[in-house]
Amino acid sequence: MHKKLDLGLKLGLTGNILFLLFGFFTFIYYKLAYKGTAQSKLLLLERVEYFLLFLGFAMFFAAAYFITISVRMRLKLKLAMWLYGAMEAFLMYCELHSYQTMSFYHPYSLTLAIGHALISAAICFLFLDFDPYKKPFEILIIVTIGIILAGMMGNIFEIRLYFSILFNAVALTVLFAGIIYMLNKEIIEIDCHGDKARVAEYRGFFDGDDPEEKKTDAQKASEKSSESNEENKDE
Repeated sequence: MHKKLDLGLKLGLTGNILFLLFGFFTFIYYKLAYKGTAQSKLLLLERVEYFLLFLGFAMFFAAAYFITISVRMRLKLKLAMWLYGAMEAFLMYCELHSYQTMSFYHPYSLTLAIGHALISAAICFLFLDFDPYKKPFEILIIVTIGIILAGMMGNIFEIRLYFSILFNAVALTVLFAGIIYMLNKEIIEIDCHGDKARVAEYRGFFDGDDPEEKKTDAQKASEKSSESNEENKDE
């Protein structure tokens, strides 16, 4: 596997795992706050949360950078990764500062939840450009999109968009882990800058093993002419 691509995929995987850890610590934070835990402990936990969140986004954008510079072509996928990171960062900011952004941001909006899920699913679908027409990879993409769309259901149970964002983190964790596994098992191949081109030679079913049978009439005539010239020189 290309080193920069490998690094990018692992950073993407780690970044999404950090988002899940952020969600876990946030759950603990609200549980402790509900029980009336001391503010000093809550402040320490809050700092850990923000550290995980910022580190997660830093790793995701670093992953987008390394994938962008290593993989050939696939411009739509590259742009989509940066768009996805910016969208999630903006929505997470609005979630954490909803008291300031309520004038335009509605965390319980069904339209927002559907739009977020559909955009995320469309971006995930573009990952199929890595190596299309491979059934195991297609199944992985379908499973990932299914997880993303399932996150939209949180709005039905009157859960904030935060729920959908965390489901996206679960989906991308599965996606990056699956891509890394399939590359290591050589189930899929992703062509990168600097890779040597592979040339495959194909032979028809009725082609014989004798190389003389594969020569054209012109090649045979040229060889006979050169042989006769050599004989004339020897004489």
